[in-house]
Amino acid sequence: MESSGQLTLEQQFQLRILQQSIEKLSAEQARDFLLEAFRQMMVKDNFAKQMFKDCYL
Repeated sequence: MESSGQLTLEQQFQLRILQQSIEKLSAEQARDFLLEAFRQMMVKDNFAKQMFKDCYL
């Protein structure tokens, strides 16, 4: 298994596809995309925190 700081080969491939898609976006679309990506990361973080919290109760 990869270390937590490394991407799997599949993730690297997905990142490359995303990079190619982003290159086609306007500046406004890129900002909206970035904001949504950060929002989703925050939701994921909250979910993980809640799972750990529930695990130790």
